[in-house]
Amino acid sequence: MISAKKIFSYSLAALVLITIQTWSAFGDEQKAPQTEQKSAQTTEKKSAPTDPIAKVNDTIITRLDLDRAVKVLVSQNRLPQPLPPESLKQAEEAALDQLISAELLYQAGQKTEIKDLDKQVDEKVSQNKAKFPSAEEFEKALKSVEMTEKDLKEFTRKDVVISNFIEKNIAEKTKVTEADAKKFYDDNPDKFKQEPSVKASHILCGVEASATAEEKKKAKEKAEALLKKIKAGEDFATLAKSESTCPSSKQGGDLGFFSKGQMVAPFEKAAFALKPGEVSDVVETQFGYHIIKLTEKKEGGTIKFDEVKEKIENYLKNLKIQKAIGEYLVELKGKAKIEKL
Repeated sequence: MISAKKIFSYSLAALVLITIQTWSAFGDEQKAPQTEQKSAQTTEKKSAPTDPIAKVNDTIITRLDLDRAVKVLVSQNRLPQPLPPESLKQAEEAALDQLISAELLYQAGQKTEIKDLDKQVDEKVSQNKAKFPSAEEFEKALKSVEMTEKDLKEFTRKDVVISNFIEKNIAEKTKVTEADAKKFYDDNPDKFKQEPSVKASHILCGVEASATAEEKKKAKEKAEALLKKIKAGEDFATLAKSESTCPSSKQGGDLGFFSKGQMVAPFEKAAFALKPGEVSDVVETQFGYHIIKLTEKKEGGTIKFDEVKEKIENYLKNLKIQKAIGEYLVELKGKAKIEKL
């Protein structure tokens, strides 16, 4: 069964969790402009974080809630910062609509009892903490969206309640048949064309673009020495882990599958010329000197229905669930008292 959390975009708690993880990965270069944007917003609005922006039945949505939600949209869509006034206005309108929708679903979801709710919340918070290399990085990420761990717990609680509500009341009732999936497959042949691709590993003896002729010579000599070891029977993956300067060294040099146009020309030409199990000569690119081992080759053509049936069914179910959520929200908004202050 498809998870409601995976397909549900209205839940602010889920959005905030995504933002905390994404924002911390941007680095200082990306964070600086965001600070500038925040200052611009504050100057223009001249409102305090606790100022009410909207009211959904008896629940207040504050300026801080809206600022967080705008930050989510900005980070998710990698928008240029600071946002122009018109774009900022549009982002605020979209974010406020999400906040109102999330609150309505949360209020509806509270009517359904959830066993071990506190335990589920604690587990989800712990899982998110574990995605950070240290407690300091986790705290830094929280601060980037002006949250405390207590706030995160509350947002996570809302997320669990909303996800549970959608799962029980919408997702479980949404069905997609194999016939539905086959019709989509037959009606959309272009979506299932597959370009020829290869799976390869490599060992890189990297050189900087500014490297001297002597430095390039040493890197090439190292690559040639490694190639001799491979031809003598030493394990490719083991050598990649210990000698390659590419981040793929952690996976024994494995680059996964790639099609034409995804790698630089000399690397691509050498890789596609190999047969599975073969190892290339030393290949020079702007990144340095590579030794390539071809693992697997896939010919181009149309992907068989059986290979994509499950993905199509999930996709179609996703669409149906999103549509049902939208229709249910229209119903909730018609019955609720919503004020934009």
